[in-house]
Amino acid sequence: MLHYLKQEAQKAERKAAPVVIENVSRRKFLGGAVAASGFVLAVRIPDAAALEPLTPYPTGGASMPHGYGNASDPHVFVSIKPDGAVTILAHRSEMGTGVRTSLPMVLADEMEADWSRVSIQQAVGDEPLYGNQDTDGSRSMRHYIQPMRECGAAMRQMLETAAAAKWGVDVALCRAKAHHVVLLDAEKNDTGKKLGFGELAEAAMALPVPARDTLLFKTPAEFNYMRKGETKITDLRNITMGKAVYGADVRLPGMKFAVIARPSVLGSKVKSFDATEAKKMAGVEDIFEMEGVHEVPRKFGQLGGVVVVANTTYAAIIARESLVIEWEQSPNASYNTDAYFKEMSKTAAEPGKVIRNQGDFDAAWKGAKSTFTGEYHMQHLSQAAMEPLCCVARVDGDKAELWAPVQSPYGAREDIAKALGLPIENVTVHVTLLGGGFGRKSKWDFMIEAALVSKKLGGTPVLLQWTREDDIRHGFYHTTSVERIDMAFDDAGKVAGWRHRTVAPSILSTFAPDSGYQFPIEYGMGFVNLPYDIPNLRCENGQALAHTRIGWYRSVSNIPRAFAVQSAVAEAAHMLGKDHKEFLLELIGPDRTLDPKALGFPEDFWHYGDPYESFPIETARLKHVVNLATEKAGWGKPLPKGQALGLAAHLAWHNYVATVVHVDVKEDGTITVPHAVTVMDCGFYVNPERIRSQVEGAAVMGMSQALYSGITFKDGAVEQSNFFDYNIATMANFPKIVDVHIVEPQPGRNAAGVGEPGLPPFAPALANAVFAATGKRVRRMPMGAKVA
Repeated sequence: MLHYLKQEAQKAERKAAPVVIENVSRRKFLGGAVAASGFVLAVRIPDAAALEPLTPYPTGGASMPHGYGNASDPHVFVSIKPDGAVTILAHRSEMGTGVRTSLPMVLADEMEADWSRVSIQQAVGDEPLYGNQDTDGSRSMRHYIQPMRECGAAMRQMLETAAAAKWGVDVALCRAKAHHVVLLDAEKNDTGKKLGFGELAEAAMALPVPARDTLLFKTPAEFNYMRKGETKITDLRNITMGKAVYGADVRLPGMKFAVIARPSVLGSKVKSFDATEAKKMAGVEDIFEMEGVHEVPRKFGQLGGVVVVANTTYAAIIARESLVIEWEQSPNASYNTDAYFKEMSKTAAEPGKVIRNQGDFDAAWKGAKSTFTGEYHMQHLSQAAMEPLCCVARVDGDKAELWAPVQSPYGAREDIAKALGLPIENVTVHVTLLGGGFGRKSKWDFMIEAALVSKKLGGTPVLLQWTREDDIRHGFYHTTSVERIDMAFDDAGKVAGWRHRTVAPSILSTFAPDSGYQFPIEYGMGFVNLPYDIPNLRCENGQALAHTRIGWYRSVSNIPRAFAVQSAVAEAAHMLGKDHKEFLLELIGPDRTLDPKALGFPEDFWHYGDPYESFPIETARLKHVVNLATEKAGWGKPLPKGQALGLAAHLAWHNYVATVVHVDVKEDGTITVPHAVTVMDCGFYVNPERIRSQVEGAAVMGMSQALYSGITFKDGAVEQSNFFDYNIATMANFPKIVDVHIVEPQPGRNAAGVGEPGLPPFAPALANAVFAATGKRVRRMPMGAKVA
């Protein structure tokens, strides 16, 4: 996500950044972390998709995703020590998705490494060396499965070549198997002769990386780890035993602890402050003002405020409470949620900027036998990861070193270097484990703060800690929105016209001057790419200026779009007296591959950063997940009073997802979810256990969004502060059983995103189930824990 937003911001500012490719020595990469006597394979492979069948290029004339490069360029590094121990680098951030396991597992599988002899090393922030490191946008597996396979296949073939040279035989008689290369006879039978990977490392090191078109990949039947779902998360034991290192676990000699009192209203500045009482408190060592970034767009600049430094985090927090601060007024102090919703609703009722236009919606509306209008509201959301933001920084002279739970370490490194006035090569960013991220930790304002505090302290290392209240009140929030759906029905009860108006402040306001309109990335998330067979379709965008920091959040604009579209479909089905599932399938229409140009998609249609020909929209896949999900959930079966099933289906990150939620509305109106079914067609996949975990988490998060979570503003300030008023699903009420079904991929199908697509369908499926159970339709999120 960040990668694409950077591109859009650069367009908006009429700037362009050069592509940097750097040749890096083995010693420079390893930096002493891995034994110098080991072997390193370096393969640079930019963004790409995993492909099936398992060949370097897809069949059937499809083209590879942009910027794929070839397998001889340095990117991903593998080290093999003389004793055979293998170290694989993880260049993506681990925040519960399992990517620190899954991507190295792919490489290890292809190279025939014994997983019990593999260790994982986390990369520092260095995109010129490792390639893109923005762990967001559901693309770690989507874009790096195939590069990891190529790296592993190249490693395997180099080891086999080294063994062939040692034995003086044809390489065709050498086969890597279980951390060894075995010698075959002329009939390809195992002779019993073998060499360990460690014995071959030095010789393999001297060989060139095989050309990409010579690489041989395993078939699914040959996989050791991929698709098995048996490989445990690399850090599972340390996490369970409390030994895993998260951001706040880092300790350095002489380290101090700091918190910051920030303005409650975006754009406010410190007018004056009195720290007399705070300085009297035990453990307090320094209090000073930090300037904020107030020039618009602020991007990820620090908010500014008053810094309290102490010998413990607790002492700093207590002292902060005693500060007396007078803030300058900000124009954003007029931001009030209720009034803003009224403005957005008014805008949604009027014509907007046309983004997609197919056929003649106005004529369809005028000639309709009947019509439907639904308006759906959604409040801001906070990512509210279990681990609040924190960063350890040591800025000593012209060197800076930071440790943080960050999703985008290189972007942080770039901006920290600018903030400190240092060359980027003098800044090192270490990535710890992340206790959740959901997009918030792709914004590194908290790291800039830590660096500036350490610099102010003359190089003393400091842990800057955000509290839960800081996190809720000073975030980069998921946008608030009003989505209006208008449908026109013909004499046969079919949808002849569809108009979708979206009104929401844009993420782009964080990066570029705010026009009040959204931009292609947001349009591409369930808005202009509606895969329905409707002859007259129009998508319009109304203006809404941002008054707080807008940032991405798991699934981004797909959340309000899926909620509006899937709720409206269910409402229309009820109005027409049709079964919801059958009406949805009717809207999707016949099996076909959508032609964006013929259907009036905008010329700058954003397709998750991937070429359309590699990820065409196929309605048969969407219909299949709808049919399978309803079948598995028992669609149409009789249920007791107060219980019902609700359905929603959505396409995001090239992943076709359908969810059926079973609700049980208690006598007091409390909404419970005893069961949910999600079917996911994500193309080529690697780790089914992690996919199921992601979907289970999406169910809990989806229930939180649907019933509980919402950020509201009064006089420019966030009204919520912690989990007692920013509620989430808890053990008292959460989806009790979540069944996940993964569609087996067809040959030639690329890998889709997985981390986010399971989230958007859950809330509308729940809302539809509540309506089916009670007859009460709620068009807002959060809906509330009880049916009124």
